[in-house]
Amino acid sequence: MSKEKTIKNKILEYIYVVSKQPILLKDLLVANRQYNEGMHVDPIKLGFRLILMRAYVVYIGIVLAILVPISFLTHKALAKIDPHISILGAMVITATIFMGFNFFRDKMRDIMTKELIQKSWKLHFPFFSYEEYSMKIDEIFDNSIKDEVSKRDLEKYILDKLTTL
Repeated sequence: MSKEKTIKNKILEYIYVVSKQPILLKDLLVANRQYNEGMHVDPIKLGFRLILMRAYVVYIGIVLAILVPISFLTHKALAKIDPHISILGAMVITATIFMGFNFFRDKMRDIMTKELIQKSWKLHFPFFSYEEYSMKIDEIFDNSIKDEVSKRDLEKYILDKLTTL
């Protein structure tokens, strides 16, 4: 992760455990392909795991930071109107909170996936920027599968193909 500690990075470090083991080249290429296709990448392949209790704590903190000020602003107006509307509103807000946790968890996993792919990219392909070569290497990896290149020769195959681009 980057050296500067943003709120996002602090949250990610708090809710995820990241392995110190480097990501294998083939796992990186598979993860990159899945990420580029908009699929969820297996966290085990990238070496990270969610600490669910900490994720709940962060999510509750975010929800409270949003709902408490809104509640202070709308309390008087809602107290004067029909209580049935307040009850319905509470039901909708409660349902939104419970559904929102899944979106929060998925978003955090996608952010963590991208950061770990980019970090590992710098290790395996230090002279090729992720933004520029991600799709090109994905195509080369697809061709290597078709050509039945072994794991041992995969890095050489990709680097040879990159030099001919």
